[in-house]
Amino acid sequence: MFVDSHCHLSFPELHDRVDAIRDDMAAAQVERALCICTTLEEFPRVHALATRYDNFWCSVGVHPDNEGVAEPTLADLTERAALPRVVAIGETGLDYYRLNGRSVEQMAWQRERFRVHIRAALQTGLPLVVHTRSASDDTLAILREEGGGRARGVFHCFTETREVARAALELGFDISFSGILTFRNADELREVAREVPLDRCLIETDSPYLAPVPKRGKTNSPAYVPHVAAKLAELKGIPLERAAEATRHNFERLFGLPAGGPTT
Repeated sequence: MFVDSHCHLSFPELHDRVDAIRDDMAAAQVERALCICTTLEEFPRVHALATRYDNFWCSVGVHPDNEGVAEPTLADLTERAALPRVVAIGETGLDYYRLNGRSVEQMAWQRERFRVHIRAALQTGLPLVVHTRSASDDTLAILREEGGGRARGVFHCFTETREVARAALELGFDISFSGILTFRNADELREVAREVPLDRCLIETDSPYLAPVPKRGKTNSPAYVPHVAAKLAELKGIPLERAAEATRHNFERLFGLPAGGPTT
């Protein structure tokens, strides 16, 4: 019924509990999940999850905020993207939230890393999983420059404005909402969610972070994604089942997965 389009089951908080997490997912009717890669060093663990479990898939990429890790080349990304059950490039993008005394100009390394990921997505035909924080203007500009209208993907864990959502949609990207949608102070984000067409919406947990209400304060899990779906359904004024069906269909369309079953 439900899918989690973005989770980090390779992270220490979750990795040793995957079997229990899958039991919780089954009880909550969460059928599928996309395990997201944030460094090349992490990729073997992420890929192992996708190849071991028939309802997991994975991405390959290096998070924009990660420093002191292997810098990905185009070959690094495209070679890993050709492996079984790799269905996306990312997570990638720009993050200017923690400049640590540096200027935006000094973050050129992030912008070049993002460009490499976009080129890998275009070369492989896989969608991009885009992270943007305090950097939406540059994120959109680089997508326009490098993507040329051909790149596709999703703006994950969306927290930006209506204007950014509209621009992302115009570029052909979907919008994914996380547990933040349920937070008390997220009124502006809820207005964005009302505006984004249902056939362009995905849902996610970004677990182990951002547990939705009523699970706030707990370690997040893909089993909690129905709470995000419920809030989206409420905002759209539709039954929960319709929100689940639409976001599952959007997930399958974007990542090239067959409808209906977890396995191939």
